Amino acid sequence: MIRILFILLAFVAFQAVAQTNLSTKSKKAIELYTEADNFRVRGQFSQAINLLTQALDKDKEFVEAWYRLGIVYLSLKDFQQANKYLEKGLSLTNDPKKQKVFWYDLGESYFTLGDYDKAEQFISSFLKEEVANRQKIERANLLLRNIRFAKENREAASAYKQKKLSDTVNSFVLQYFPVLTADQQALIFTRRLGGGANDDEDLVITQKNAKGRWMAPQSISDNINTRLNEGTCTISADGRKLIFTSCVGREGYGSCDLFESRKIGNQWTAPRNLGPAVNSAEWESQPSLSADGRTLYFVSDRRGGLGRRDIWVSTQNDKGEWTRAKNAGKPINTVYDEISPFIHVNNRTLYFASNGLTGFGGYDLFFTERDTARGWNAPVNIGSPINNHEDQFSLFITADGKKGYYSHEETRPSGYSVSYIYEVEIPEEHQIKFKSNYVKGVVRDKATREPLLAKIELFNLEKNEMESLVESDSVTGQYLIVLTQGAEYALYVNKKNYLFQSLNFNYSEVSNFEPITLNIDLEKAKEGTIAVLKNIFFDVDKYELKDKSKTELQKISKFLLDNPNLKVEISGHTDNSGSATYNKQLSEKRAKSVYQYLVENGLDQKRLTTKGYGPDQPIADNATEDGRQQNRRIEFKIVR
Repeated sequence: MIRILFILLAFVAFQAVAQTNLSTKSKKAIELYTEADNFRVRGQFSQAINLLTQALDKDKEFVEAWYRLGIVYLSLKDFQQANKYLEKGLSLTNDPKKQKVFWYDLGESYFTLGDYDKAEQFISSFLKEEVANRQKIERANLLLRNIRFAKENREAASAYKQKKLSDTVNSFVLQYFPVLTADQQALIFTRRLGGGANDDEDLVITQKNAKGRWMAPQSISDNINTRLNEGTCTISADGRKLIFTSCVGREGYGSCDLFESRKIGNQWTAPRNLGPAVNSAEWESQPSLSADGRTLYFVSDRRGGLGRRDIWVSTQNDKGEWTRAKNAGKPINTVYDEISPFIHVNNRTLYFASNGLTGFGGYDLFFTERDTARGWNAPVNIGSPINNHEDQFSLFITADGKKGYYSHEETRPSGYSVSYIYEVEIPEEHQIKFKSNYVKGVVRDKATREPLLAKIELFNLEKNEMESLVESDSVTGQYLIVLTQGAEYALYVNKKNYLFQSLNFNYSEVSNFEPITLNIDLEKAKEGTIAVLKNIFFDVDKYELKDKSKTELQKISKFLLDNPNLKVEISGHTDNSGSATYNKQLSEKRAKSVYQYLVENGLDQKRLTTKGYGPDQPIADNATEDGRQQNRRIEFKIVR
């Protein structure tokens, strides 16, 4: 759209000169030339071409007709033909006021074709002559920066291996905006049955079979797809929350709105509009969800942005409501267009496409990383071979950072467009800084083995902040939660009337890690139920609580406040190394440290007792280091 806008501006500027000083004296040529424009502005390009050709038959040196013919072919994206006619018209005039308009359009057209040398020649000539049109000068300078960047970086060595997905997946005229679940077992994308704007769009899903091959895409759900269009989408890491674009046929606030559907068991719920906090009276599309589905990035052309299309952000509060969207601001958004945001499951790396940042041409893909103190860093062009002089967008990077998926659109000489989904292997030196893993499994009732709907919270222990919150499926009990390198985590599984489960994952220094399957059995909160507190920490032979124990201590405190009728025992345990007497004393002191923290933070001491068992109640074999580590623990036992 930005390119079309500047073509129109160029045309208007040219007309201002040309209409008062046409290069032909032929009245018939002028008549045909004027009539052609009535068809051109209505998008009836074949009629415009026919009339302009007739005008040139009347006068082969009709400069303005050659220019207008070139503009029509630019509108058709037939840049080779456009350049032929523009260069012919340029060769017929020595008037700098007319030449500079040719120079600008030829520069942009050759840049679009990836001929950077010719593009630089024409844009440089334009900038030497143009002094008044600030908007075009600004755009030309951006083009010149892009041209020089592309020339410097196009020969960069690359180990990227790209391949088009099989015809099983790429089975439609257009397929685009691919997204995957964190386990890489499901791929969802938008398919269009034809190249026209009014051809049907639906969301389809393909699953991997036992051999790891993508199967034939199927409609994601009859509850989601209709006879009207369903567009670009995003899915949470566990594959159970979907947000997609719908423009007609559903009750909305603007030209295109964002809708949400949830998967319960094997069924998707009826979509609901995200509401006025997210959707506006304008256009919203191209959503991207964080791993836990609680932060949403999307594109909108609403007022209040930096450019025509900007990236906006909304978060979900504790009540499940979407908060009022905010513009992502600089350095992400520019005065031009930013589209197709993708937030990696690490929640730290944002990918997006822009035609307002320095790149190879058209829309290039960029990434930016979030710094805790400073916010988003300056965007970085991801480089060749993914970026080139054509448009690139809709990049998806897998949780482990090893692969990417994106759609590439090709325009045939006839103006007919097709697009395909590609997979790219990302060399290790170009992989994301913070890779992610996941833990998945089933939450069950320990006694009945029935699946449970439970909340799973992930806390960063160093920051004592919750980083993710998901729920297990109410029908299957299945859950998936993402863990990212660079932190130590406490994971809590909670359900009303049940004793919470405490787990620990230390990824603060790990470099390679595999997905984990872990089924979690919850016990009813009744007398005798025990929880091992895996996020209470002490130094060796010490009983002073370490700072990173605070998350767990606050979790215990909240549980007891929410269950005022419970009385509990805090017990300390050790392995069998050293003196049994010393170990009992140490375990008692550690239990009392936990007790003291809880009392100081408002809990009634009458509800708490402590006991040090030393090595007397092992839960694992003391013959191994892993067993001894399990035996060194603090437990939380309901005694009433």
